[in-house]
Amino acid sequence: MADGGPYLLGLDAGNTVIKAVLFDALGRQLAAHGIDGATHKPAAGMVERSVSELWENAKSAIAGCIGAAGIDPSDIVAIGTAGHGNGLYLLDRDSGPLIGIQSLDTRAAALAAELDLAAGADMHAIGLQRPWPSQTPTLLAWLKRLRPEVYRRAGTLLFAKDILTWRLTGERASEISDMSGAGLLRLPQAEYDSDLLALYGLEDAVGLLPQLLQPSSVVGLVTAEAAEATGLARGTPVVAGYFDVVASALGSGAVGAGAASVVVGSWSINQVFSDAPVRDDRVFMVTAYGPGLFINMENSATSAANLEWYVRALVERGGHHDDPFGFVNEVVAGVTPAHDDPLFHPFLYGGRLGAHQRGGFFGLAGWHGEGHLLRSIFEGVMFEHRRHIGVLAEAGVTFSTAALSGGGSRSAQWAQMFADGLGVPVTVAEARETGALGAAMAAAIGVRLYPNEAEAVAAMARPARSFAPDPAMQAHYDRRYAIWTRLTEAVDPLWRELASPEMSAS
Repeated sequence: MADGGPYLLGLDAGNTVIKAVLFDALGRQLAAHGIDGATHKPAAGMVERSVSELWENAKSAIAGCIGAAGIDPSDIVAIGTAGHGNGLYLLDRDSGPLIGIQSLDTRAAALAAELDLAAGADMHAIGLQRPWPSQTPTLLAWLKRLRPEVYRRAGTLLFAKDILTWRLTGERASEISDMSGAGLLRLPQAEYDSDLLALYGLEDAVGLLPQLLQPSSVVGLVTAEAAEATGLARGTPVVAGYFDVVASALGSGAVGAGAASVVVGSWSINQVFSDAPVRDDRVFMVTAYGPGLFINMENSATSAANLEWYVRALVERGGHHDDPFGFVNEVVAGVTPAHDDPLFHPFLYGGRLGAHQRGGFFGLAGWHGEGHLLRSIFEGVMFEHRRHIGVLAEAGVTFSTAALSGGGSRSAQWAQMFADGLGVPVTVAEARETGALGAAMAAAIGVRLYPNEAEAVAAMARPARSFAPDPAMQAHYDRRYAIWTRLTEAVDPLWRELASPEMSAS
C-alpha cells in the first residue's frame, strides 16, 4: 500500500493496450494496470477499434490500478492522458461513438498520394506536414468521399486520449500536440486554420473540431458517473494531455532544444526538440506542445509492431511460451553477429516512403535459426530508425545523445544495438511506462505542482541505464546498413508491382 500523496494518474491509450499508471509527485511508479484491446481488420489496409471498448477497457484499467495501489482515490490530485496520434476517432451528432480508426491503417494511401500531388506543398507551408495514409485529415477526407453516409453523421473529431477525457469529464476537447501532429494546425501559431482544411476538401468540417487547449490545461472534473465507473473521486481535475510520442519523450527525460528521443514502439518515432519549428518538407512532421515549444519528427509504422506481429503469429502459436518477449531476448542474445546474417525490411504496415512497401527477410541460409530471424527484425527496425534520423540530419537537426523509450527499450540487446547502429550514447529511463509518466507530468503542471515541462522532467524523470557505442559493432552495422539501403531501393519496384492497383498509386 502506498503512503501519503499527492498522487498523479497517467492514462496511456496506445493502439492496442490501455494503461493506467499511478505516480507520486517525484515520478515514482506506485501501481499500474493495463487492458489489451481488440483490433478489427474489416478489409485489407483497414485497422479499426471499438470506441466504446476503449472506454470500457479504460474503466477496468483505472479501477485495477487504484485497487493495486491501495490508496484513497481522493489523494489523486490530477489525471493526465496520452494516446496514439492520428487515426480517426469520431463521435456522432448525439455524442455517441461513431468510428475508431487506428494509426496503422492504410486505406487512404491512394487518396494521400492524390492530395499530396494536388496540394502537398501548400499543406506543408501551413501545417509543416504533407498528407499520408493514416493522417487524421486524410482519413476524414477518405470518409467524406467513400463513406459519405458515415461522414454526414459525424459530430466531433477527437483523438484516442480525448475519448477518455470526454468520458471522464463530459467535455469534448483536444490540445495542440495531437492536433499539430495530425497536420490540423497552422504552425508556429498552433491554431486552427480554415485554409488548411480547404486544401483537404474539408471546408465543412470546421464544426467537427473540438475546443483547442494547451496540454496542461484542465479540461474538466471527473463526473459522478465516471467516478462510480472507475473508483476515482468525483471532482478530480483532468488535463488535456499529450500526443503519446511527446509524452514518451518527456517521460524518458528528454526536454529542451537539442534533446532527442527515440521511441521503439508500434511506430518508429525519432524526434528532436527545438524552440522553432524546422521548415523542411523532407521532415515528416512538427508538433507543438506549448508556446515556443516544438518537436521535429521523422516517424513511420515500422518499429516494434514488426516484432509484435512475429511474436503473436509465431512465438505464441499454441501458447507454448509463458514469457514470449523474454524468450525473444534470450534467443537474440544467443546469436553471435556475422557479416552474412539475414536482413529484414520492417514494412509489415507500409513505410514512410510508401504504403506499398512490404516486410520480408532476405539472405536466409540453411544454418540460420529463429534467433537469426529475430535478430534481423531487431536490426531492420533499428536501420529504419537510422534512416529517419538521417533525414533529420539532412534538414539540419542533430543531436549527440538520445533517450530511448517504448517497449523495445526494455530489451538490453536492442538498446545496445541502437547505440551501436546510431553511433551515439543511449539512455533508458527508470520509468517503464514513459508515456503514462509524461501524461502525469501534464497533470502535475496543470495543478501547479511544477511550473513547466522542464521543471517536471527534472523532478520526475531519471535515467536507469546507459549504453555506449562499441566501435567494432559500429563498423559492422555501417556495412550492413549500406547493403540494407541498396536492397530497399532495389526491391521497391517489385513491391509496387506486388501491391494492389489502389495501393500502387502511392
